[in-house]
Amino acid sequence: QVQLVESGGGLVQAGGSLRLSCAASGRTSSTYAMAWFRQAPGKEREIAAAISWNGVSWNGLSTVYADFVKGRFTVTKDHVKNTVYLQMNSLKPEDTAVYYCAATDRRTPNWGRVNEYDYWGQGTQVTVSS
Repeated sequence: QVQLVESGGGLVQAGGSLRLSCAASGRTSSTYAMAWFRQAPGKEREIAAAISWNGVSWNGLSTVYADFVKGRFTVTKDHVKNTVYLQMNSLKPEDTAVYYCAATDRRTPNWGRVNEYDYWGQGTQVTVSS
């Protein structure tokens, strides 16, 4: 089992920045990838970014992003702290959502699919005002 705890959400004006953190505990040695999803009211949960944790790559890449966050969001990791971060810059009102951290034990996960991930955090609210 892996436990995930997100932090760092809040209220920010459009154009501003936030950094989300996801602290992992438990059997992280069996984790192959971690990701950030988001879910806005009335919408389905969608992928924002994913990062390799134990050697996974997607077409040779260790980090992948949804088109709508490319150039604005950056996902990084700290293996010593067992933490994944999502740096969000140039935030827009449409980025308002609950952001969830997720982890998978699958060796070759489809990075963008919700049902590829085995563990989820409780979510952290990000609100971007116009």
